Amino acid sequence: MSKKVAVVMGSDSDLDTMRPCIQRLQAFGIPAEVRIISAHRTPVAAEELASHAVENGFGVIIAAAGKAAHLAGVLAAYTTLPVIGVPIKTSMMGGLDSLLSMVQMPKGIPVACVAVDGADNAAILAAQMLALSDPTLTDKLVQFKARMAEEVAEKDCHIAEKL
Repeated sequence: MSKKVAVVMGSDSDLDTMRPCIQRLQAFGIPAEVRIISAHRTPVAAEELASHAVENGFGVIIAAAGKAAHLAGVLAAYTTLPVIGVPIKTSMMGGLDSLLSMVQMPKGIPVACVAVDGADNAAILAAQMLALSDPTLTDKLVQFKARMAEEVAEKDCHIAEKL
């Protein structure tokens, strides 16, 4: 069985954005634990989750936050596990503020980062990381990519009919 993925959101308002991530992890059969932890309002909880993540069976942490989106970086500071940041779209800068908060990490504390509101890709990237030591998950990813290719080929066939 795959290791678990921690899906951590800075606020419950991030749930709608993160739902595709949770659903994609479930589709791959990856157990996920979903939490709401704020880097700024509950930093002790962030430290606790990240510093005990390995012993609690996690293989990857996905962190979603908006505005001053420091959650992924704070979690990365307390673990050796890969941390994937999902910048959340904001009303001020459309998510650019969140994106820059995640990708501009100091040397030694990397955070992988997907597109603004890129929750689905965060789950796929987590699956690819876990698949490095899980051949069953590798097979599921191969099938997933094959289905995507089939869908595009099907759309390619139908486009000629529409024109």
